[in-house]
Amino acid sequence: MTDENKTPADQEPEVTAAGAQDAEAVSGGDADVDPIEVLKAENAELKDRALRTMAEMENLRRRTEKEIKDTRQYAVSGFARDMLTVSDNLRRALDSLPEEARQNADAGIAALIEGVEMTERELLNQLEKNGVKKLDPAGQKFDPNFHQAMFEVPNTDVPNNTVVQVVQAGYQIGERVLRPAMVGVSKGGPKEAPAAADGGAEAGQTVDKSA
Repeated sequence: MTDENKTPADQEPEVTAAGAQDAEAVSGGDADVDPIEVLKAENAELKDRALRTMAEMENLRRRTEKEIKDTRQYAVSGFARDMLTVSDNLRRALDSLPEEARQNADAGIAALIEGVEMTERELLNQLEKNGVKKLDPAGQKFDPNFHQAMFEVPNTDVPNNTVVQVVQAGYQIGERVLRPAMVGVSKGGPKEAPAAADGGAEAGQTVDKSA
């Protein structure tokens, strides 16, 4: 019977030697895979993903808490800085009054002076309640993070770069400088002794100036 007379059922596909080898390789490869090892690998991958996700969520939680804390602490920075001008004006008014005039003032003037002093104290107390701290660096080593040098004062009795005069008090809120103290520093004195080993960490601290 010729090929033309064969029915579709009689026409069987030919299997080559290469095809047989490929089939054996596939079946042999499936037989070599251990399903337990596959499950272990998948379990390890899922565990690694879960740990990474948990770590990312913990980092996000910490960042969010810090942002909320900073927002609460530094939200009043602009208002506090404006209030410092009011405090400065109150202090200038008190300093402009000679001591003799203060001593010889009548009852009305004395009450007015006392009222201005009380207002200044209360203003500073309210600022302190909101985290604003006054900087009074007289006698301290000059620190450019907190102080602004306005002039130098020749003085051989104290080490170089010691704050010998405070022209205007500085303020900080939290770890941020709200306003640096304007100071005069010494010049011509003995050199400062090298810092002790245990004080290196404190000397290397940085200050956030973004308030």
